[in-house]
Amino acid sequence: MSQLVFDKVLLHYYKPLGTLLLLVGCTVSSFAATYKIEPDTSNVRFAIDHLKTSATTGGFYNVTGILQYDPSAKTGDISLIIPIKSLNTGNKSVTLKLMGSDFFNMEQFPLAHFESTKWHFTSDTENPKVTQVDGKLTLNGQTHPISLLATKFNCYLTALAKKNICGGNFTATIDRTQWNIKKYVLFGITKNLTLNIKVEAAKQ
Repeated sequence: MSQLVFDKVLLHYYKPLGTLLLLVGCTVSSFAATYKIEPDTSNVRFAIDHLKTSATTGGFYNVTGILQYDPSAKTGDISLIIPIKSLNTGNKSVTLKLMGSDFFNMEQFPLAHFESTKWHFTSDTENPKVTQVDGKLTLNGQTHPISLLATKFNCYLTALAKKNICGGNFTATIDRTQWNIKKYVLFGITKNLTLNIKVEAAKQ
């Protein structure tokens, strides 16, 4: 059998295998991309204990930013822009009070920012899961490190929109006095602020 004929036989029998391997490789790296945060489905909600009874709750909406994520390489990066004017507590007077200079100070600092510095994953090599995202939160003119615990995070292909989406829920408890938000601490409103962050991002 000539070398040319032998090469054609190999191509005939192994071309499907090569195609399969190529598809597998694409599947593994299919989420290695840049994603744009979807403002309609991304938000930062908070709760702060009030005089050791009920909690005052609210949220920031229309969050924007960029996500870069590659599970096969166990790498990620996310930046969030949080507009203070989007704050809503369900009570107009409380919302306006929290936007004031004693709390989130919208007039002087209209935007808050979060920039990740390190992503943590499970040790699973085939299907690693995000467990925690470390980063820096800029709020009220102050920047300090925080760690977000991932309660959910996944990427998937939407059936209707036919696009890749990555999304998840994260939580953290911060000391608000570090960001110079100290009002009423001495009157029983705790300095601990619990954040619940929901993000969804579409592949670009």
